[in-house]
Amino acid sequence: MKHLPNILTIMRLFLVPIFAFLYFSNIENAHFYALAVFILAGITDLLDGYIARKYDLISVVGTVLDPLADKLMLLTALLCLTVDGIMPLWAMAIVLIKELFMIAGGLIMYFRKEKSVIPANKFGKLATLLFTLAVFFMIVQPTAWYTMALLVSAIASKLWAFTSYAKHYYHNVRTQSH
Repeated sequence: MKHLPNILTIMRLFLVPIFAFLYFSNIENAHFYALAVFILAGITDLLDGYIARKYDLISVVGTVLDPLADKLMLLTALLCLTVDGIMPLWAMAIVLIKELFMIAGGLIMYFRKEKSVIPANKFGKLATLLFTLAVFFMIVQPTAWYTMALLVSAIASKLWAFTSYAKHYYHNVRTQSH
């Protein structure tokens, strides 16, 4: 039980290439199989977080791997949708730049002497929820008007979350340097 949240997170990392493989495969209904993998990854994300908090099994490894697995799955899904012409390239560029800044900032904070990690906050969780819904609808109903509206809302919430994390990072750096 002690390592179950980390095992679920590692399983989620293995689902990333499976999603991409299925998405671009010639299997009938390939996109829906890929969507099932995406949903399974989301369920394991909820489950590992719940188990880690409920049974006090939060670990440094999990704190680092969990958001990495989330980011890799989301970026892979969005990249597949962009390559397939469903998601606009400008949207992918915004998300990718934001995620690269987040990864770089997270690595800088983690490898400092204090080894701090910025925990997910409500803005980040909202952005993840909206992007999960956006991916779902881009696969299920890619041409519906509300799919693009959901994508734009997800991007806006991602940028809002980024601002929140940047403020936290700036405060953390200032506090530690004084």
